Amino acid sequence: MSENKTKPTTQTVEAFIDAGDHSGKREDARVLNAMFCRVTGEPPVMWGPSMIGYGSYHYKYDSGREGDFLRAGFSPRKTRLSLYLMGEYCDDVTSKKNEEILSRLGKYSQEKSCLYINKLADVDLEALELLISVNWAAMNALYPPE
Repeated sequence: MSENKTKPTTQTVEAFIDAGDHSGKREDARVLNAMFCRVTGEPPVMWGPSMIGYGSYHYKYDSGREGDFLRAGFSPRKTRLSLYLMGEYCDDVTSKKNEEILSRLGKYSQEKSCLYINKLADVDLEALELLISVNWAAMNALYPPE
């Protein structure tokens, strides 16, 4: 079985954010970092070269593949912000809550557990914080923190 390539690193989140090419993305990253810290109560950790994660969980699939991954997080990519919210797959209740919150979020796109936002000015920050909170709670229910 292959291992996850994306793992926690020793790089500091602050240094990563400060090294960003665009001042708008750096500021959005700082706002998101504060929001994720507030919602999760977890310190930010770099996962791989570009993902900022909060908490972690251990998964094991029926196939036998297992590993560790961030519970929630984001990456301030060059073209857009990528948010990693895995709660959608935890249960139908969370999926329905997500649909309701996303209906008032603003401008975004989505693929699987990734939510893409061009810039935070495009979305309702209260709705975004609620979305993070709902997905965080769902992950904690399915994968209780140790």
